[in-house]
Amino acid sequence: MIVRIERGDPRSPGAVALLTASHAYLTSLYPPEDNYFLSIDALCAPDIAFFVAVIDGQTTGCAAIKTFDGYCEIKSMFVDPAARGSGTGAALMAALEAEAKSLGIGMMKLETGDTLDAAHRLYARHGFSVCGPFGDYVEGPHSVFMEKRL
Repeated sequence: MIVRIERGDPRSPGAVALLTASHAYLTSLYPPEDNYFLSIDALCAPDIAFFVAVIDGQTTGCAAIKTFDGYCEIKSMFVDPAARGSGTGAALMAALEAEAKSLGIGMMKLETGDTLDAAHRLYARHGFSVCGPFGDYVEGPHSVFMEKRL
């Protein structure tokens, strides 16, 4: 099984399906004030690079990076539950890191939910470590902040 990563359109049918599933899942876990996902329209902004993973013609995952001064933030990382264990998450992480490096960005950061243990393990395997809040985030009961120096 080959995972292909490509630039994507957040409004494409496959991406919309994944983002809708991701938003529904996060909404089921956390109160609105602790959900920081971006809307599909917000993911179309010029300071965001959006990627999709494709296996056998099916969109199986998505992820984005939003560029800030001095770092980028991983946003909308989601893998279809049926595709977990396929290498989709690792392939997306490699693409995000390559994109950050190509932009000359020296630091990647992210905010994720405190109960998303599989995501924590994926990020740790890719060299991320726990850090404090960054940007406009504040410490909260459901957030875990991580970073990786490139």
